Amino acid sequence: MKIIAVGMNYAEHNKELDHSLIIPKEPVIFMKPDSALLKDGKPFFIPDFSNEVHYETELVAKICRLGKTIPQRFASRYYDEVTVGIDFTARDLQRQFRAVGNPWEISKGFDNSAAIGKFVPVSKFADIQDLNFYLTIDEQKVQRGNTADMLFKLDEIIAYVSRFFTLKIGDLIFTGTPVGVGMVAVGQHLKGYLEEEKLLDFYIR
Repeated sequence: MKIIAVGMNYAEHNKELDHSLIIPKEPVIFMKPDSALLKDGKPFFIPDFSNEVHYETELVAKICRLGKTIPQRFASRYYDEVTVGIDFTARDLQRQFRAVGNPWEISKGFDNSAAIGKFVPVSKFADIQDLNFYLTIDEQKVQRGNTADMLFKLDEIIAYVSRFFTLKIGDLIFTGTPVGVGMVAVGQHLKGYLEEEKLLDFYIR
């Protein structure tokens, strides 16, 4: 099982991090190992190697069939469930690595850095590219987005990624985060919603 993630997929989030409205020409792809997976409402423990772990709330799609070099017009056949996930990022490490031009996988792929909620069928929704999702911390809404604002739509992402990696059943696609990321702290209660349905619910320890 692979966790494939898309960076810089919401323009306002790019501005939030880099102070400029960056529009990438192709999807920015990075990977997380399967040891990054956090599910079933288990708590997230802030690692001792970072002083600035950020939440990044995202729509996550689950691949349901084997595919390689998938045409975009057929991409919707390759996922049948979605959920809300959080791409936890050690932002201080990421800045440090990027400043000297080094890879920053450690800041994204550490253990339990890919939280996912309960999956729901895609068939529940009229349009996968018009879904509202949001995150609350201690019942306060802290981040919200709509998949219509993605720079690269889900089907585009699948077509692009499958040029380089064979997609297998159970692989996960983290589709990018909108504006509004921030730090997490011990004791916080996080809940993720997709169209008002709570799919993600866990604590920070």
